[in-house]
Amino acid sequence: MHTRRKFLRNLSLATSSLPLFNIARAGVPASGRINHASFGADGMAFADLKALSANPRVNLIAVAEVDENRLGKLEKLFPDVRVYKDWRVLLDKEHRHLDSVNVSTPDHMHAPIGLAAMRMGLHVYGQKPLAHTLKETRLMAETARENKLVTQMGTQLTSSTNERLAARMIQDGVIGKIKEVYMFSHKNWGDSKPRPDRRDPVPAGFDWDLWLGVAAERPYIQKYYHPGNWRARLDFGTGTLGDMGCHIYSLMFQALGVRAPLSVKSIGGSPDAHSWAINESFEYLFPGNNLTAGDTVKVTWTDGSLRPPAEFSEMFGDQMPDQGSIFVGTEGILLQPHTEKPVPYPLDKYRDYEYPELEPRNHYADFANAVCGEKVKLLADFHDYGGPLTETVLLGALASRFPQETLKWETEKLRFANSDNANQFITKTYREGWEIEGL
Repeated sequence: MHTRRKFLRNLSLATSSLPLFNIARAGVPASGRINHASFGADGMAFADLKALSANPRVNLIAVAEVDENRLGKLEKLFPDVRVYKDWRVLLDKEHRHLDSVNVSTPDHMHAPIGLAAMRMGLHVYGQKPLAHTLKETRLMAETARENKLVTQMGTQLTSSTNERLAARMIQDGVIGKIKEVYMFSHKNWGDSKPRPDRRDPVPAGFDWDLWLGVAAERPYIQKYYHPGNWRARLDFGTGTLGDMGCHIYSLMFQALGVRAPLSVKSIGGSPDAHSWAINESFEYLFPGNNLTAGDTVKVTWTDGSLRPPAEFSEMFGDQMPDQGSIFVGTEGILLQPHTEKPVPYPLDKYRDYEYPELEPRNHYADFANAVCGEKVKLLADFHDYGGPLTETVLLGALASRFPQETLKWETEKLRFANSDNANQFITKTYREGWEIEGL
């Protein structure tokens, strides 16, 4: 038992006891303050709950965390918060007192928790990717829209001055019409080694069954899943593309206003039975618009040791980053290093270029202020932005299972026009007793 806190729990609670109907309670809190809960207590969850709670309007009252060993930072900063081990118990006991939540768990639990919260009328800040499958993602976006909820996906750099600056430059035609885009990350959330054939003891204080959630039962393997390596596993994460793609594709979505691609083709590594690939590469084809040079625009993603064409490293030299995006225009090229200021090329041509001045924005504060009723245009809401962005990323991850095949996407039908085999991965099977209404 944890020495500083006993978990609040109700062992008789079953998944089916959670209300699945919509509760008409979403709206502006009468007090002007938000009662908030976090799903997750450490890692990205701690970063999210800390950033949200920095807003004086946000009152963190409850947290769900399956691992008692990851409560140290939370208890030090928020000693009075109520902690639950089972997220279902938290919602059952606390939802009438809550206005909003953040879902900052491994990817496979984003939709189960997010949908349950939204169906209770709660506003949701949800970590990227929005969900684990295409069907989950579409249902998350539709549920947010139908319930008229305030939502924000955790692509915090979407609100950063640097990304908005790059988007403004592209929209202002600084490099002309966009001909092609390259996106890249040095991260490698994959694994080419076979899954270890062993069963390790579950650490004291860690509820392995709750952590598995909707995923099938399996032996616990130390350091293979929890706390950090789940991103590389097919059943729990979405690989490098799922981790970094939502961040890096965000600029293209913001700048060009593109949404669903016409097709996607995997030209890099492929996953095995358990883990995502290393060194992935994908070619997307998007419909063009008034900001592009043609009727379509090609977008190429590379990760791990794969890089964009060498000519770009020669162009930008020491300014070429490990992660970012490159927009090739009719009149120039724009490099957006991940988290940094955009760089136009040729350098001599743009030496005297004066960057526009933009008002700063705070991704977390915008969400909280919108929940409080302020008229804030959120930059990464689930329906118009976070959902379509996640779908694009997950299309690539799915395509990696079918290397060298051009998969034609029909977004209205949520299916591939030319591959029944690929269509089988638009949804997944859920563990008995953990099924989700609508999936």
